[in-house]
Amino acid sequence: MARLEYLRRHLEPGKVYRRKDLTQWSNAVDRHLGQLIEDGTLQKLSGGLYYYPENTTFGNVPPKEDILVKSFLKDDRFLLTSPNLYNNLGVGTTQLYNTRFVYNRKRAGEFTFGNRKFIFRIKPFFPEKLSDEFLLVDLIDNLHLLAEDHDKVLEKVLAKAVAMDKRKLKYAIEKYGGIKAKNALAKVTYAKTA
Repeated sequence: MARLEYLRRHLEPGKVYRRKDLTQWSNAVDRHLGQLIEDGTLQKLSGGLYYYPENTTFGNVPPKEDILVKSFLKDDRFLLTSPNLYNNLGVGTTQLYNTRFVYNRKRAGEFTFGNRKFIFRIKPFFPEKLSDEFLLVDLIDNLHLLAEDHDKVLEKVLAKAVAMDKRKLKYAIEKYGGIKAKNALAKVTYAKTA
């Protein structure tokens, strides 16, 4: 029991742990994990990933997405985004999705942590911060995943692209865009401006 309490003392509310992280404080990590899950100290998010819930007056708070992704990847070089952010561009997207995209350099695939779905994609380049130009390019590359009418959205995207800063948009296309975005926006970015 002393080793379990030793492990418990090292846990911090709001933090996500990999099984491997806990071996430094436990000589029987699987047994101790079972006990901590059973008594509600930890929540299992997926195989090998655990969360120590932060308790507020409204109950337990789920882990912050950036902390969750950072613990899963064991890396802080990633960009977390969602198709919901396309709605801010004003190009006719209105749906809400329970999916997040994680652009990173290490992992690819779909993973569910708790009740949240993440699609990890390996990309050599992605910005540190989101911009409208990046979101526009990203929307085109992910258009096939959206529930809206693709032709209508693309028409509005092209109209929006014409009004954007050409240098910033061209940079986003060349640096972060896939074939779909490059083809769709080629005429817009290479058109001569007055």
